[in-house]
Amino acid sequence: MSFFAVLLALVIEQLKPLPRDNWVHHGLVSWVGWAGRNFDAGREHHAWVVWSVSVGVPGLLLAAVYLAIHHWSLLLALLFDVAVLYLTLGFRQFSHYYTDIRDALDRGDEAEARRLLAEWRHFDASELPRTELLRHVIEHSLLAAHRHVFGVFFWFVLFSTLGLGPLGAVLYRMAEFSARYWAYPAKSLGVPANERLMEVSQKMFALIDHVPSRLTAFGFAVVGNFEEAINAWRRDAARWKHANEGVILASAAGAVGVQLGGNAAPGVTPDRSRGFEAGPVEDPGADGSTAGDPPQLGHLRSIVGLVWRSVVLWMLLVALLTLANLVG
Repeated sequence: MSFFAVLLALVIEQLKPLPRDNWVHHGLVSWVGWAGRNFDAGREHHAWVVWSVSVGVPGLLLAAVYLAIHHWSLLLALLFDVAVLYLTLGFRQFSHYYTDIRDALDRGDEAEARRLLAEWRHFDASELPRTELLRHVIEHSLLAAHRHVFGVFFWFVLFSTLGLGPLGAVLYRMAEFSARYWAYPAKSLGVPANERLMEVSQKMFALIDHVPSRLTAFGFAVVGNFEEAINAWRRDAARWKHANEGVILASAAGAVGVQLGGNAAPGVTPDRSRGFEAGPVEDPGADGSTAGDPPQLGHLRSIVGLVWRSVVLWMLLVALLTLANLVG
């Protein structure tokens, strides 16, 4: 049933995407903020309490609702899965920025592309050279595709196989949102709102995302240049500060043959690349980037193709598992 739920959710999301400023986002902001205000009294362990409440309660509540519905009707349970996936999984939750930036670059309007990138990622992109602009768009788009599609997909399939419906999708989405929510003040204001909450939420999301990020990287290798993707994974993943981001970006860079990472724009994403903090690790990119061609406009289309081929790959594997389960 997980195959049909994901397929229907992706189709519906393509036909009727959530608007940029939607009630789901506002609800998540209110919920995580409420948990922080009411369960954090300043002690070390309270950060874990806040994280458990903000992430665990929504997941367990929806799992209980799913089990109750599943007891009465398989069809209603499927529809419930689709509804939850529609809110947690999908390209259109981030792709409008990618599409608008690509259209601006197609028109030759680099100033508009930089403005859109700054609005999307909340940093000053006004002085980025064209190559760095393209690199940032590619990197952020790959990570967004993983967090909005593949990460949710893998956790949903796992928990759905265990009979817990959309629990995995909700846990992954809430963990990702919580890590982003508590880190946002640090990026926008320069001072974190709560060091403990930021540390706990990012640590837990890194743990939850450990396996999905490597499955995403493996999928990119299978549907791209496998040998180069695996070599880049092994050689270049350590260029990024966060290991989960490193394996995804290094694999994708090798799969399509594009330079990612590097230290050509210090201060733009200081939390993303080791090149900003400790200099490049062993080459081949003299500036700390991966091997391959400098980012060009054509690479944006290559990345779209890579992501969609990977979606088809994982959907086919889930379809085969579903078919084998039905036959068995």
